[in-house]
Amino acid sequence: MTSCRVSIVEVGPRDGLQNEKAAVSTADKVALIGRLAEAGLRRIEATAFVSPRWVPQMADHADVMAGLTPRPGFTYSALVPNEKGAEAALAAGAQALAVFTAASETFSQKNTNCTIAEGIARFEPVLALARRAGIPVRAYVSCALDCPYEGEIAPAAVADVSARLLGIGCDEIAVSDTLGRGTPERTAGMVEAALRVVPATQIAGHFHDTHRRAIANVAAAWSLGVRVFDGAVGGLGGCPYAPGAGGNLATETLVAHFEARGIETGIDLPRLKSVATWIRSLTRTSGAGI
Repeated sequence: MTSCRVSIVEVGPRDGLQNEKAAVSTADKVALIGRLAEAGLRRIEATAFVSPRWVPQMADHADVMAGLTPRPGFTYSALVPNEKGAEAALAAGAQALAVFTAASETFSQKNTNCTIAEGIARFEPVLALARRAGIPVRAYVSCALDCPYEGEIAPAAVADVSARLLGIGCDEIAVSDTLGRGTPERTAGMVEAALRVVPATQIAGHFHDTHRRAIANVAAAWSLGVRVFDGAVGGLGGCPYAPGAGGNLATETLVAHFEARGIETGIDLPRLKSVATWIRSLTRTSGAGI
């Protein structure tokens, strides 16, 4: 039995629900976040302040934030694309921000209509706003292993982008297997490259489970010192701009993996499984990434 502890970031309310085909009500989103918090998830990505034209499921972002009950020791974060989104998120009460880029130039162009360098430049005023507000900023590096347009991504490309994000002041870099094609060997190579430029304490792993290798990839990253991992309750989600991207790694699967190894999560697994069953019932009847 080890005394190690893992930190799990719940991204289902944003990265999960953003890819649902039919609308999930604001009330259900707020209820979902509340139930996740009650299960012990202390870091929850609640919504995204992005254009409703491109991500209609996140159109109610301000209403979702307004409906949340503040809890000491819990953080509700919001994904933002630029300064305007950050201003809106902060005004709505976001306690942390997240920005997103990619290790693939083609994916960056398809997803954000700008180069990687242009995207990172857009983040600088976001970081300035966050510093003034005294809140942290996470950065996602999409396509850290594979791109739907460019194929395999070199670990050096991930390290380069991660170093630039750390350089502008991002507090955490979430390296993301957006397509879920990664293997433990390739995951280890990518994480090792990132660790050369970013401390392990500032790296998180975000793995999709398209080919059922997400847990093996988590284990590979853990063995190298990564201690923060993302999950989406019920395995919800994917990436609307990444053809072939499957669902995120289910949070309950992630928790069970660590608990079976004596690694503390602070999460009530039976309660979390109940939340997963409930949200799946809503999304399945409705017809339904970084």
